[in-house]
Amino acid sequence: MSLSRPLPAAAIAAALIGTAALVHAAPKSHSAADPAVARAIAAPDRSAAERARDRYRHPAETLAFFGVTPASKVVEFSPGGGWYSIILARVPAGTGSYTALVTPKGADAARTMLADRKLTGTVATIDPATGTTDVPANSQDVVLTFRNIHNLTMGGGDTAAHAFKAWYAMLRPGGTLGIVEHRLPEASDVAKERDSGYLKVSTVRRLAEAAGFKLAGSSDVNANPKDTHDHPKGVWTLPPTYSLGDQDRAKYAAIGESDRMTLRFVKPR
Repeated sequence: MSLSRPLPAAAIAAALIGTAALVHAAPKSHSAADPAVARAIAAPDRSAAERARDRYRHPAETLAFFGVTPASKVVEFSPGGGWYSIILARVPAGTGSYTALVTPKGADAARTMLADRKLTGTVATIDPATGTTDVPANSQDVVLTFRNIHNLTMGGGDTAAHAFKAWYAMLRPGGTLGIVEHRLPEASDVAKERDSGYLKVSTVRRLAEAAGFKLAGSSDVNANPKDTHDHPKGVWTLPPTYSLGDQDRAKYAAIGESDRMTLRFVKPR
C-alpha cells in the first residue's frame, strides 16, 4: 500500500477545515504541566544539550496537551536516545508506568538506555512487519510518538498502518494517542513526503482514522513559522542534525528545528 497517494482535493479541504476547528491555545509555561512533569524537566541530570532543545520541543506544554500525569500508563514508541524518556520515565507514580516500545532488534539498546540513565520503566516490542506486540490490549492510557511517523511511511508498504492499529489495540477505550511530527504544508507536492521527513497533517489523520482513532485536538505549540519546509536534505538539514555540515550552518541555525504538528487522537469509548 502506498502511503503517499494524493488525497482528493475535497478530502484535503475537509482535513484542513477539521484540523483548524480543533486548534487549541497551548499552555505557554511549565506551570501548565503536571508538577511531576515539571520536576522531571527540571531534573539536574538532564544535560545542557538536552535542555537547549526545550525551546524547540516544549516538553511541558506538549505533555500537558497530551494529558500526561503520574497516574498515566504511558507507552513511548521508538524513544531513540531517550530525550523524552528521561522526562516520561520519572513522571509515573502509583498506578502509572512508562514503557519504551521498540522493534525486537532495538530491545537491548532500549534496556541499556534506561539502565544507563537510571530510569524506571519497561521495554516492550512491536514487529514492524505485522504490528504484533507484547503490550496487552486495552491496557495503556497514553501512547506517544515523537517525529517517528515519517520513518514508518518513507519505505512504503503497510508498516505505518500496522503501527497505528497496534497503538489502537493497546490503548484503553478513551485513551490518547499523542503525535508530534514534522509538518509539510497541505499545498505542497505530496511527493515530498517520500524523502524529506515532512508529512502532511491530512496524511497523519488518514492513517490514524483508518485505525479507528478520532481527532480530539491540535496545537501549534511546536510550530516554527521560520521553517520553509524546503531544504536540500529535508528536515535533517536543520538542527540538530545539520546534514550539510558547516555549509550555510548559520542560516539553518537561525531557522531552528523543524515546523511540527502536534495532534491528539482518542480511542472511542
